[in-house]
Amino acid sequence: MPELSVSRTNALAGAAVLLVVLVLAGRFLLGAGAATSSADAGVALGAEPIRAAPAPPVVVHVVGAVQVPGLYRLARGKRVADAVSRAGGATARADLALINLAALVSDGQQVVVPARAPPGTAPAAGEAPGGPVHLNSATVEQLDTLPGVGPVTAQKIVDYREKHGAFTSIRELDAIPGIGPARLEQLSELVAP
Repeated sequence: MPELSVSRTNALAGAAVLLVVLVLAGRFLLGAGAATSSADAGVALGAEPIRAAPAPPVVVHVVGAVQVPGLYRLARGKRVADAVSRAGGATARADLALINLAALVSDGQQVVVPARAPPGTAPAAGEAPGGPVHLNSATVEQLDTLPGVGPVTAQKIVDYREKHGAFTSIRELDAIPGIGPARLEQLSELVAP
C-alpha cells in the first residue's frame, strides 16, 4: 500500500470541513422532526400571518328624545353623536345643546338626549333643570347649578371625565376632591351617570 503524505495543515483543514458538514447535517436532521408554529407555517407557505382580533364593540343605552331608544353596539372610538345617529337621530323636541356630542362613548354608558323644557317652566329651587344632571354630558355651567358644587368643583368633574372616561356610577364622584360622602349623598338624587 502506498504511503499517503498528508501535512498537518491539510489534516486540520479537512477536519474543520468535516466538522462543519456534521454540524449542518445535525441541524438539518434535528430541525426536520421539530414542530413549526402555525405562524411560521403560514409565512413559509406564503399565507398572511394571523392577525389579532379586533377590539370588541361597546354597548350603549340611548334614551330620551331620540327616534328609537334602546341598546346599541358601536365600534370602540365612536362618539355620542354616533350613538344618537344609531338610535334614529334626535327628535324635534331634543335639546342637543345640553349634551356633548363629541364625547367618546364607553361600554355600558347611558346616553340621555334631553328634551327642551316647555316654554315658561322653571325648575324649582335646588332642583336641576329638566331632571337629573348627567355627569357624562353636562357642561361646567350645568354642574355648577348643583347644590354645593361651585365652578371649581364643576371643572374638576369635567376634567376627571376627560381623563378617566365616562362615569359608570355616581359613586365615582367620591374620587373628585371637594366631594365627600355627605355631598355625594346630597347629589345622589340630582345626578345620573
